[in-house]
Amino acid sequence: MKARRNKKQIPSFRKLIKTSKIKLENKLKNKQFKQQSTLKKYRKEQRKLRQAVKDAVSKKPIPLEDPREKRPGKRIEREEEEEEALPLDMMDEDDLQLMKDLGQRASFLTRDLSSSEPVHVKKRKHERIIDKYEKIPRTLQTAPEKELIHLLPIKDKSGIIPQTREKPVTDSNKDEEDQEAARELEEEIIEDPIRELTIEEHLIERKKKLQEKKMHIAALASAILSDPESNIKKLKELRSMLMEQDPDVAVTVRKLVIVSLMELFKDITPSYKIRPLTEAEKSTKIRKETQKLREFEEGLVSQYKFYLENLEQMVKDWKQRKLKKSNVVSLKAYKGLAEVAVKSLCELLVALPHFNFHNNIIVLIVPLMNDVSKSISEMCCEAVKKLFKQDKLGQASLGVIKVISGFVRGRNYEVRPEMLKTFLCLRIKEVEVKKDTEDINKPKKFMTFKEKRKTLSRMQRKWKKAEEKLERELREAEASESTEKKLKLHTETLNIVFVTYFRILKKAQRSPLLPAVLEGLAKFAHLINVEFFDDLLVVLHTLIESGDLSYQESLYCVQTAFHILSGQGDVLNIDPMKFYTHLYKTLFKLHAGATNEGVEIVLQCLDVMLTKRRKQVSQQRALAFIKRLCTLALHVLPNSSIGILATTRILMHTFPKTDLLLDSESQGSGVFLPELDEPEYCNAQNTALWELYALRRHYHPIVQKLAAHLIAGAPSEGSEALKPELSRRSAAELFEAYSMAEMTFNPPVETSNPKIKGKVLQGDSFLNEDLNQLIKRYSSELTTESPLDFTKYLKTSPY
Repeated sequence: MKARRNKKQIPSFRKLIKTSKIKLENKLKNKQFKQQSTLKKYRKEQRKLRQAVKDAVSKKPIPLEDPREKRPGKRIEREEEEEEALPLDMMDEDDLQLMKDLGQRASFLTRDLSSSEPVHVKKRKHERIIDKYEKIPRTLQTAPEKELIHLLPIKDKSGIIPQTREKPVTDSNKDEEDQEAARELEEEIIEDPIRELTIEEHLIERKKKLQEKKMHIAALASAILSDPESNIKKLKELRSMLMEQDPDVAVTVRKLVIVSLMELFKDITPSYKIRPLTEAEKSTKIRKETQKLREFEEGLVSQYKFYLENLEQMVKDWKQRKLKKSNVVSLKAYKGLAEVAVKSLCELLVALPHFNFHNNIIVLIVPLMNDVSKSISEMCCEAVKKLFKQDKLGQASLGVIKVISGFVRGRNYEVRPEMLKTFLCLRIKEVEVKKDTEDINKPKKFMTFKEKRKTLSRMQRKWKKAEEKLERELREAEASESTEKKLKLHTETLNIVFVTYFRILKKAQRSPLLPAVLEGLAKFAHLINVEFFDDLLVVLHTLIESGDLSYQESLYCVQTAFHILSGQGDVLNIDPMKFYTHLYKTLFKLHAGATNEGVEIVLQCLDVMLTKRRKQVSQQRALAFIKRLCTLALHVLPNSSIGILATTRILMHTFPKTDLLLDSESQGSGVFLPELDEPEYCNAQNTALWELYALRRHYHPIVQKLAAHLIAGAPSEGSEALKPELSRRSAAELFEAYSMAEMTFNPPVETSNPKIKGKVLQGDSFLNEDLNQLIKRYSSELTTESPLDFTKYLKTSPY
């Protein structure tokens, strides 16, 4: 008869390779633990069975288990009871079965069999037994024969039974079970003492561990990159290293794994969003290649989700300052881990806007934009700006704008201004002016068959059919988002932005967010609906007149007002004279030092207010602004002077009659009033641009060239004409190009010519020849005939 074949075969080598090392170790530990627990359980049952047999044949009832007799090494053997008990091998099978049954019924074994009282007797009959036992005086034996240990008494049906126990004495003769148990305990407890390492040895050991971990991470990452579909399970093994428990290398390994996983997901993630399969799709039969692709997509999405959850948990642990029970990572290391986690989230926000869980990343990043830590706040704001700049369609930008708007409103507008400054990076140039318009991306309508038959011949119809077919194919091959959808997303995004801006203007006018709001309105004001223009201009003028704004904030108000009037508001018949007056008055309040940020806003305002609205600007107003700008150019930094003089040149070309300022003769009546803040009534036609002659001797060469060019009347040809690199650039571009923010002279100072060899000048060569002869004659005549004696001039002291 053939031997029965064992079903559990040893796993093959190929199967062992597929199984991870951690899984094999866990399986081996589970198998060993199972064997030990089965053996211990069998020993415990045998011990209970022997104890039950002893108690059943004894005259005096004792409890089933002694609480002090759990460990086999400390159990007491009662010799008298052992003599009366029968060994198990001498008993019949029926008696043995009876004893086993009795061993399971503890209530029967602990009873006094001579008592005829029922088991369940009411407590009231024996309430006083405890009182009687307490009243019995306790006496201590002066010289006991044996050392006894007094235990707690046991209450029985017959009364209270006092319990004592002899002090255990070490006996050389032990049972086999005790010896085995002691041997097991010794094996568990006794270990080789760990030798303490020095600091140098500890560092070497840590370096070795870290190198091994790096090699393991690199091997897993390279395997995943080489074949993502086949090795997608290794992502789980790599992600499990985020829970590294070795305190020496835990923080470093976790950081390396975070960055490695981030780069892996950026590389292996497809360019489309993975949706969950429906029940019908799961039930249908598919090819092996399709099944493999589905398994890869499911594994990728699940591991990506778990990875984002791990990053979120790291940030939460740092925020809540929670110390884990394992104490593997210290509280100081939480911030470093959180910074790496936030950086990875920012990278994924920018790199994978099309993939799953992008909205979850937005919800994590937006609150961190307002974080107390400046480094984390700047990191998140830069990531959002980068996302806005590269988002061509607008879907991801809309999601971020919604979350930011809700967050700002939830915090009662007490957030960092940098959050709202990110709106300036939105790529919005066009929006839907009217929702019911049909001119936006109007699809081309093809002719019907009846229309073709009426208007075209047979050959023309044939050619028309071929053209329409080709045009349809080109549309399908283009595979680009329609302009209509893009405009719809941009319109919705801009509506949310303006709602946020208007709420802050209405409820938080003294908030530090106001400069960012005004700057945003200045950029997107031409896209606002015409219905809001009047109310917005009133609000801006009220803010300027309140006096609570700084000069820079008031300049933003002016810029916003003229952006509104230069776009759709050009059709409105509004004279913004009060805004011209305010800008004219603010020019002398600009900061002339290193923080000359206001000059750039002034240059933008002048371009919108004077150059683009040339038809609405009077000559008196243009003369006043040119005169004040030239005066301002004397006080500011060189790059600001260059920008102001370039603006003056443009104004002189735009308003040709302003060349009278280059003539010293006065025009008309009146005297120029430079201190008057009304540009229309300051009589600027009766003055001259004498500041240009002072600027012509400026230390900066570009300022000199511009000043000389303006004195000559700003010609476009001739010797005083500007070079193309100066004439073709705007004032704002010149302001940025010649900036001195890096604390260097721009343009750099030219080095002097090196000295010619062989013609080294001596000291005498710098003097005149007659002077040299005179010096030689006097030096030769001067001789000392007698030694000098100064003692005769000293006054003798009376003391």
